[in-house]
Amino acid sequence: MPASDLNRRSFLKRAGLLGGAAGWTALAPGCVNASAPPAGARTVTGRVTGPDGGVPQVRITDGLSVVQTDIDGAFTLPADARQPFVYMAVPAGYRIPQHDTGTVRFFQPLTDAPEQTATFELEPLPATDTRHAFVVLADPQTEDAYEMERFHDETVPAVQSTVAALGDTPVFGVGNGDLMFDDLALFPEYERAVERMEVPFFQVVGNHDLNFDSPAHRNSYRTFRDHFGPGYYAFDRGDVHYVVLNNVYWPGQDGFGRDTDSYLGHLSDRQLFWLANDLATVSPDQPVVVFTHIPMLSTLYQRRGDERPSPRDMTVNRSALYRMLEPFAEAHIITGHTHENEHRYHANVHEHVVGAACGAWWTGPVSRDGTPPGYAVYEVDGTDLSWRYQSTDHDADHQMHLYAPGTDSERPDALIANVWDADDAWRITWYEDGVEQGPMQAYVGTDPQAEELYRSSDQPERRPWVSPIPTAHLYAATPSPEASEVTVEATDRFGRTYAETLALG
Repeated sequence: MPASDLNRRSFLKRAGLLGGAAGWTALAPGCVNASAPPAGARTVTGRVTGPDGGVPQVRITDGLSVVQTDIDGAFTLPADARQPFVYMAVPAGYRIPQHDTGTVRFFQPLTDAPEQTATFELEPLPATDTRHAFVVLADPQTEDAYEMERFHDETVPAVQSTVAALGDTPVFGVGNGDLMFDDLALFPEYERAVERMEVPFFQVVGNHDLNFDSPAHRNSYRTFRDHFGPGYYAFDRGDVHYVVLNNVYWPGQDGFGRDTDSYLGHLSDRQLFWLANDLATVSPDQPVVVFTHIPMLSTLYQRRGDERPSPRDMTVNRSALYRMLEPFAEAHIITGHTHENEHRYHANVHEHVVGAACGAWWTGPVSRDGTPPGYAVYEVDGTDLSWRYQSTDHDADHQMHLYAPGTDSERPDALIANVWDADDAWRITWYEDGVEQGPMQAYVGTDPQAEELYRSSDQPERRPWVSPIPTAHLYAATPSPEASEVTVEATDRFGRTYAETLALG
């Protein structure tokens, strides 16, 4: 075993993240994971094969223990009696198996039998996936047939265009939670949309994807599970290790059969135990990308001036995940949920809060922070990741919206730029009549268009409860009264420059 792996395992043990989650022990010498299964456990034997025989070193799990296939592709897995699936982490270099609908197929249901078998087949990619891409659809959140039709008519063609523009690059998609808006009978229509997008799609559990008639958390995502399989899992593309987690905890109904309506962001002990075993197989030189629905910590409460964050807008035990990701040189957490764009940083972790595919719940041309409806596009070259936000109804260069002086009553003389995917590494520069004036000033405020749409006396009929929120991706500068034209150039952390020009007067 490489010294780096030993050091990482030692760190995880010191951090209390291996073993002890429920009395289990883990990572005995000689195997990836040697969990002591509880009474009533099952043993699953099987094989992972390709065209040339067995595929070695494929991770197999029940959501607790993790084993790897031997040189002939064979495995023996001690499976917990309460876990519903046996599944593999699809390895790099192979096609992502799919159902006919296009959703990923990497799992098999377990029965109550003490001894059972499972086999998985893999097909090699025609070329390396060291270069690959993925799209992240956060919060499609379709509530009815009208919204589902818009998803099909607007979002699906936009994704098709994005995939076509990526050419021969292998692409996968992620539905990053809140696929539905409580009506789970619409899942088949989401699957039909995925089929039309023609790339394999992984799914993440969102708080609106739950069975709210469930008496307890464990069964709250059973319909999601029936359609898409496990709520947490891992896979590899190229040199990157990807992880999907379910951080939506809903305690179920109270003792009188009433919905508690009190979900919160939380990672279960079982997930954390499994994740520790999964990450123990990953080189610290590999980037790790985690998808989950609720942010680790939305800063919306700070922007609103609230004293503390809502447990619905954060993952209350996020520190455990942060500790697990510490050994890795680069880690990203990609979330959604808040219907806005935001970037946060914690040590080596970059969190991307992705704007909503439905924008302001399918109401108006922008979300409540001024971000247009859309999705994130990531491109990967080896261990290098780059990204951008793709607005559904615009081309790839549409990365900002400009507002003339007089638009914002709080800053009546200011030119305002909303650069929705900007982070601390972006440079926002403005020009007056072709002459550079320097950087614009970042501030926290509300988007003028969102103000006009969602706070005026004429509220949108479809969602009258939508209201603008303070955002940190606004920038201001004051042109001279004689200026006839202003231009804003926004250069992202990857050196790409986007420009918009606005005539004055």
